[in-house]
Amino acid sequence: MKIDLSALTTEGRNTQSENIDMLSTEEMLRVINKEDQKVALAVEKAIPAITQAVDAIVAAFQKGGRLIYCGAGTSGRLGILDASECPPTYGTPREQVVALIAGGHQAILQAVENAEDSLTMGVEDLKNLRFNANDVLVGIAASGRTPYVVAALNYANSLGATTVALTCNAGSEITQIASIAIMPVVGAEVVTGSSRMKAGTAQKLVLNMLTTGAMIRSGKVYGNLMVDVEATNLKLVQRQKNIVMQATDCDGQTAAQALEACEGHCKTAIVMVLTGLEAPQAKALLNKNNGFIRKALANTEI
Repeated sequence: MKIDLSALTTEGRNTQSENIDMLSTEEMLRVINKEDQKVALAVEKAIPAITQAVDAIVAAFQKGGRLIYCGAGTSGRLGILDASECPPTYGTPREQVVALIAGGHQAILQAVENAEDSLTMGVEDLKNLRFNANDVLVGIAASGRTPYVVAALNYANSLGATTVALTCNAGSEITQIASIAIMPVVGAEVVTGSSRMKAGTAQKLVLNMLTTGAMIRSGKVYGNLMVDVEATNLKLVQRQKNIVMQATDCDGQTAAQALEACEGHCKTAIVMVLTGLEAPQAKALLNKNNGFIRKALANTEI
């Protein structure tokens, strides 16, 4: 079956790099860097749609729903990268943000032939997760036409779930399917068709915004501190201590004692130091205020 890629921006030929193979190493890298500088500006134009997606994800979390990414190749791997960082950074359950890649775990490290062309695999993967109407599906495809992603989005729509398309081609197929379309159009790649470059960078920036924005709106950030961080290694143990100190202006000993008293729960330690409450009362106060530190401090009655 012949596929017409001529209309896709990501498949276009970049006039700025037509002779890149004739340049010196430094000149070549400057061409790449100059093109990369366009990415953040393209993402900026997509902020209204990203805003809609973040609000939808927060609403899903509030009713017990999940954020599910699906993609193939680079797009799928970027989803996995973003999802895998949520539990250690924000203390989320591992099932709250999940990423699917065409071809499964094997495809994380190497390409799985024809996996992205499957119209059934995306649906099967969602069914295996028991995907439902409370969840949000973000289909990631630089081209906007990947069959695996198309089928998954159509299935999610059939269940009444919120669907989001993330693509670098305006008006592409998945933008017509999803209820929210995020389209950072970054233009032709330095190496023609190599969408792991500018398109991949744009996708990574957007995914950062989706999860970071949703976690902030879910009370997992106080000021700009990641107050739900899990101390899974020595660096993060020290980070927790630093966070308590920064949030409360207390000394290291006070921060360490508070963390020990609440079994390393950073938020509880902060509330303990700022209110003078013991660990059980501080934890109860946070629970009463859905885990938001500012709300807890404004309403210290348990």
